Amino acid sequence: MISSVTIKDFKSITEVTVDLGQINVFIGANGSGKSNILEAVGVLSAAASGVVDDESLLRRGVRPGVPLLYKTSFRKKRISSHIFIEARNSDAEYSVSLNNTLKTPQPCWLYKTENLKTGGESVVSRGVKTDKNKERGLAALKAVDLSVSDPAMKLLSLLSGYSIYTPSTDILRGIQPDSQTRSPVGLNGGRLAEAVRDIQNLARKDNYFKTVYDDLLQLIDWASRISVSDEDKRLLSASISRPRNLLLFEDRFMVRGRNTLTAFDASEGALYVLYMAALAVLPDPPAFLAVDNMDQFLNPRLARKLVNNLCKWTFDLKTGRQFVFTAHNPSALDGLDLTDNRIRLFSVNRNNRGFTTVTRVELPPDKDWPLSRLWVNGMIQGIPSI
Repeated sequence: MISSVTIKDFKSITEVTVDLGQINVFIGANGSGKSNILEAVGVLSAAASGVVDDESLLRRGVRPGVPLLYKTSFRKKRISSHIFIEARNSDAEYSVSLNNTLKTPQPCWLYKTENLKTGGESVVSRGVKTDKNKERGLAALKAVDLSVSDPAMKLLSLLSGYSIYTPSTDILRGIQPDSQTRSPVGLNGGRLAEAVRDIQNLARKDNYFKTVYDDLLQLIDWASRISVSDEDKRLLSASISRPRNLLLFEDRFMVRGRNTLTAFDASEGALYVLYMAALAVLPDPPAFLAVDNMDQFLNPRLARKLVNNLCKWTFDLKTGRQFVFTAHNPSALDGLDLTDNRIRLFSVNRNNRGFTTVTRVELPPDKDWPLSRLWVNGMIQGIPSI
């Protein structure tokens, strides 16, 4: 698991260190820099894989950007020649400084420095004076010589597998393709029907997955049954692009025989619940991942219950999967048990110079209020100055 991340001179972040838990939620005003934190880790992920260019960034759900936008550019502050990002766990650490000229940007960012350490001892070290092929990372090459059990290799694997998931409604419904498809689900919502089928197949063999499936039916309380079938022409208009597999919901309030809805007609909140469950419980997602706007599409009470279930599913599964979320719905915070040190809430703000700051939220001892109320009332920051 990643224990801490340090980011310097990236977008609105001049210098920030975040000590992570297993479930990490970032709240803050629009434009405070929450997504910048997720994307900085995405840049580090690309660096750990050996190259930082638009293709490697897009593959991780990071918005590509020119150096003019990636490097901080605050008034009365010297623009740094490079961005610096570091990640650590209990046994190893990996850091890079990346450079790309402002006036004539190149397709690939150049490695200025790169360090991989285990127990304080250097595994890979690259300095400023290294002239050989600065577009390629040394750590990714060194990984060929490392055993799977080596702490340095484990850290590189964690980082290189990282992606940012940002589902979109049309892709969840299956009417638009996902440009970043993955197993079990794509970064933008693709393969949802296949993922639900995987959960159902596992539920027939394993009590844990049966409990998860029962939880899903409780969260989608209007549905008596969820199923996956090959395309059913009776339930889709001829004008709608047909996915290979069709996600079906049986509405328990409607007349039998006319109570089946497809993903195209169903609530987008129901689709999002299924998507998040797939990321939490299926075996294929990366061990370290982010979801931007984890509470989108959701009714406040559903957001609270889903967050609570995500924590339960993750801890019960005992895979050690680590999540980084951003959130905007105050009710989602009420699903977090901050007395559990594995669950951490961070408030992201801009100071009076515009720099992004990150503060871990601790429960105020003198306020017996839910987190949602504390947030809306400005007692844990993370709100706009309006």
